[in-house]
Amino acid sequence: QLVESGGGLVQAGGSLRLSCAGSGFRWADFAIAWFRQAPGKEREGVSCINNSGGSTYYADSVKGRFTISSDSGKNTVYLQMNALKPEDTAVYYCNAVGRYWGQGTQVTVSS
Repeated sequence: QLVESGGGLVQAGGSLRLSCAGSGFRWADFAIAWFRQAPGKEREGVSCINNSGGSTYYADSVKGRFTISSDSGKNTVYLQMNALKPEDTAVYYCNAVGRYWGQGTQVTVSS
């Protein structure tokens, strides 16, 4: 099971930190990814972290603004989002790659 939290409404230029808490599976066996889906658009990958090695990936659209991190002691992955833009508005989902999805958390960035 994955549970996201931390979404909300923020003005452009602001920050939010999303959390993805996992349970019921071996955390180190999975990479954890963040996806987002805006209204009328396809779901897109935003960032990913490998819990066994720590390597990370960022979509070009968020490089330099978003930072992904993992706390294995808490089975939680974080997505720190800075310098938010209206185009970041979407429902954000976390995914234990290839297996589990969270329910999503809404992020709305006002201009």
